[in-house]
Amino acid sequence: MRKASITRQTAETDITVDLTLDGSGRYDNATGVGFFDHMLDQLARHALLDLTLRAKGDLHIDDHHTVEDCGIALGQALAQALGDKRGIRRYGSCLLPMDDALVRAALDLSGRPYLVWQVDFPTAKIGGFDTELVREFFQALSTHGGITLHVTALEGINSHHIAEAAFKAVARALRDALEPDPRKGDAVPSTKGML
Repeated sequence: MRKASITRQTAETDITVDLTLDGSGRYDNATGVGFFDHMLDQLARHALLDLTLRAKGDLHIDDHHTVEDCGIALGQALAQALGDKRGIRRYGSCLLPMDDALVRAALDLSGRPYLVWQVDFPTAKIGGFDTELVREFFQALSTHGGITLHVTALEGINSHHIAEAAFKAVARALRDALEPDPRKGDAVPSTKGML
């Protein structure tokens, strides 16, 4: 089974991640940032990952370090659990509607991190959560997970819906990319022979 456990400790955060790629969407996330926990829950549920994430961060400053470092740790766990990526589909995409919001996500588990982020939020905050941190999370996830990731909000007037649609769209794209490809056996999905 494809699993990973990561511990990341800095002067700003203390994070542990337990990740199972071949899961059922079970989650148990506690970062001290309520809206972010809700988004991590969506990511696990819709990607069918089993995810337990614990974070203690310098929330007395703001949520930035906690959110970004969770993206780093989760990206590291994803890369570790994937190993040499034999037998995966590699690519995934999703066009996801959520009420007024419509978000497209496409990704490649290429080992070459790159983020294209075309998402505008109509408000600076969702409750007390800074909307700019959604991009920070996905930048860290992409960089440390080795993911080429494109996220575009095509429609949306509600910041909560846009953010949640982004997490769900990425989750569904990730689910597809992580799936074993029954036609390729344990082959690495690249003409290079490695990813």
